[in-house]
Amino acid sequence: MIQYTLKCDKEHTFDSWFQSSSAFEKLQASKMIVCSICGSSKIEKAIMAPRVNKNTKISVKKKKHPAEQAIAEIKKHVEENSHYVGKDFAKEARAMHLGDLPERPIYGEAKTEEAKSLIDDGIPVTPLPFTPNRKTN
Repeated sequence: MIQYTLKCDKEHTFDSWFQSSSAFEKLQASKMIVCSICGSSKIEKAIMAPRVNKNTKISVKKKKHPAEQAIAEIKKHVEENSHYVGKDFAKEARAMHLGDLPERPIYGEAKTEEAKSLIDDGIPVTPLPFTPNRKTN
């Protein structure tokens, strides 16, 4: 199906749907298209902007907001330079702080209570402004 904006010889405009471009031309030649306002059969296509389907899967690079770009860069840096320890984050951070494990940069997941407990015990941690990828580096 194709939609055209049409106009008659009296400059009235209206939209109509056709099975194809050739179907429009065939109906136009046989004067079977008439103006919906005045009934004139002297119809032609009006100038119209193309309709673009917004739901297409065409990949368009969207410019990121500076804050989004900064977070993406932080995420990349953390993921490339730290070890993901998943839900063991609080346990690993505490063990490193106590000297039970060698210090190394880590990131992972912690419950709110676990994070508060680490902070209360003087263990330096900070929330990340992104959801970590669930993988081990």
